[in-house]
Amino acid sequence: MKNNVLKLIKYLYYCSLVGLLILYLFPGSLLGYLFYGNFSKQPDLIPNPIGTSINHALAFLYLSILGLISCFRDKNFNQTIIFLIFLSIVLELSHYVIPNRSFEFLDLFANLLGTLIAIFIIVFYKKYKKIL
Repeated sequence: MKNNVLKLIKYLYYCSLVGLLILYLFPGSLLGYLFYGNFSKQPDLIPNPIGTSINHALAFLYLSILGLISCFRDKNFNQTIIFLIFLSIVLELSHYVIPNRSFEFLDLFANLLGTLIAIFIIVFYKKYKKIL
């Protein structure tokens, strides 16, 4: 049973990673097109005063938790941490060169925040689990 759940989590992680890459690297907003019929409009999935950056934090929190759980007991756990941090930086920096996209420091901060919160949660859980 545990093996099937782990396979499902890995599948969700890789599918989510591909989905995030498509959303980030597409020249325009695919979600804006789906919600508003407009590639230049970013949807604000959770209304808040700081704009769409909260969406970035939630997306990277979700992706990072899936990624870290999928390699929880593997020896490449630390490599996954490095990959997720690197990914959160590079994807936002890529907006400098992708047409119809714009780099924003707040989005970069949100990407890193979501990733770092996930890392903190999973690493804390791993240490707590060893104590028990």
